[in-house]
Amino acid sequence: MVIYPKVRIVCYTTFQKSFMLLFGIKRSLSFVGLLSLSAAATLIMLRPAAVQAQTPPPPSEPAPDNADLRPLSQDGTVLSVQGGQRLMQEAGTAASAQNYDLAVQKLQDARQVFNQLSNFYQDLGASFAGIDLRIADAQRQQAIATAQLRDEATYQLALVHRAQNKPELSVPLLIQIVRSQNPTRDLGKKAYQQLYELGFVDAPYPRDQDAPAPR
Repeated sequence: MVIYPKVRIVCYTTFQKSFMLLFGIKRSLSFVGLLSLSAAATLIMLRPAAVQAQTPPPPSEPAPDNADLRPLSQDGTVLSVQGGQRLMQEAGTAASAQNYDLAVQKLQDARQVFNQLSNFYQDLGASFAGIDLRIADAQRQQAIATAQLRDEATYQLALVHRAQNKPELSVPLLIQIVRSQNPTRDLGKKAYQQLYELGFVDAPYPRDQDAPAPR
């Protein structure tokens, strides 16, 4: 009679352990299943991004055949005709706003750029003289064109100095223009007229036909 309770206890204990073991296995399987589902969902979500990353970018449009891709031919380059003209435009804007100090700085920079360009083209033209007449003539024409722009920047600078009531700074610039342009050319006439208005010279040019010749 005493044996039966012990057997029952052992059976119950064994059944409890089996149940716990079975429940633990199911729980583990459920946990593994959840992990598998979570991993699959993550792969599905990341798949479009991966496909998008592997997709090559569309090819860029080729540059037109007539596009000049050389560095000094671009608009942002300072050592170029476009760079000097941009400085002159900025100077004109500053002068219109009566910011004469900034206008003077911009015109001085533009004048220096054009002067350097003119000297460089002149040196290149002289180097090709007797070797390649086509290149020598092209460089000479470039030197003349940039010298003209230099004189125009110089004339504008002289006018700004005159607006600042600094005629002593205008006079040497105007004389440089007359010497470079020749008094018979339009810009040379304007520079000499400024000298006359400032009182640096007494004889106007061109003279009136009825005016007496100076002695």
